[in-house]
Amino acid sequence: MGWPYIGETLKLYTQHPNSFFSLRRKRYGNIFKSHILGCPCVMIASPEAAKLVLVSKAHLFRPTYPPSKMKMIGPEALFFHQGDYHLMLKKLVQASFSPSAIRGSLPALENIVLSFLPDWENCTTLICTLQEMKKYAFEVAMISAFGDNPEPEMEGIRCLYQNLEKGYNSMPLDFPATPFHKAMKARKALDETLMRLIEKRRGGEEAGKGLLGILLAAQKQKLNQLSDSQVADNIIGVIFAAHDTTASVLTWVLKYLHDNPNVLEAVEREQEGIRRKLQLQDRRGLTWDDTRHMLLTSRVIQETLRSASILSFTFREAVEDVEFQGYVIPKGWKVLPLFRSIHHSSDFFPQPEKFDPSRFETRMYKFYSDMQSVQVPPRPNTYMPFGNGVHSCPGSELAKLEMLVFLHHLTTTYRIVAMSRYCVDIH
Repeated sequence: MGWPYIGETLKLYTQHPNSFFSLRRKRYGNIFKSHILGCPCVMIASPEAAKLVLVSKAHLFRPTYPPSKMKMIGPEALFFHQGDYHLMLKKLVQASFSPSAIRGSLPALENIVLSFLPDWENCTTLICTLQEMKKYAFEVAMISAFGDNPEPEMEGIRCLYQNLEKGYNSMPLDFPATPFHKAMKARKALDETLMRLIEKRRGGEEAGKGLLGILLAAQKQKLNQLSDSQVADNIIGVIFAAHDTTASVLTWVLKYLHDNPNVLEAVEREQEGIRRKLQLQDRRGLTWDDTRHMLLTSRVIQETLRSASILSFTFREAVEDVEFQGYVIPKGWKVLPLFRSIHHSSDFFPQPEKFDPSRFETRMYKFYSDMQSVQVPPRPNTYMPFGNGVHSCPGSELAKLEMLVFLHHLTTTYRIVAMSRYCVDIH
């Protein structure tokens, strides 16, 4: 369990996460105790246990986050809750990520990419990949939250959110000049700006686009009892959830492509074929059908999600004593489903340390006298890059689409060269 209070927190954040989890898994099995971030916890590394916590007995494990994180994002945000309030909000959020909404966002996504890439081309210094991916993903998140119609409040929201984000991982010390204090000051100003925007949209003929438009329309139709502060918290929550993870995944995609030249060459061939198709049909922009034909690129994204496992684990808290396979998880203890451990288990993914997009490729099977192609999914509850159960990410399909659009234009126009551990040069 480690040192008092600190527990094994320092080991978790100083060791490679694969090593930290695999050593304990070999020593103790798929269910073991630890103590991190000041809390006793149970770590679970089997698909069956993850299903119990996230799906079949999800009502016995409530989402839990540090209080400082809840203050920054907003205590009424979707992912801090469960039960009726969570279900009502998730339906509204899913409406903003419906198939028709995602398809309709394609031109806006492409416009963002085409506005970013020339800036990188003309840059005289090395490009810090993660920071640039964050800028791109943030603009996509803004469209998800507010729609693609420019409004004067957007620039202020961008600046305030960036100031808020700078303090997100800081120590929660609310004194002048501390990053946390500055972040909370930005959070207050962001809330005030959102309230003005809510009033402005409410006074218009229509509620507008994006998640904000959906939430305001639901308010107007009295489909729920959402307050304006609840609307604001969920807008900030969606922006937070929609950009940080996607930016990290895109950064890892570029690294894996650079480290695997054969895969990069195959992706370039696939995307070049789509580009030539656009030329032959005298089309400028990608269509939804074009993205459905990016099969290899999609598998690269899937394998990156598995291999990088940006979401190593998630936090839950047992609301009562829960028994599983002879173990008792005590009430009040934190429970951590270890996505990374499951994704890197050779029981489910042979040679897990190898970057191999073919894990997700379509297989040919014979049904009676006909050969048919079937994509065989991973075993249930072994592949959870976007979580699982009622708290799985509602924006996962948009995240995949924005990555496909970005990779299409990057690989058909530029060459990627890693210049250091952190930077990528684009020619």
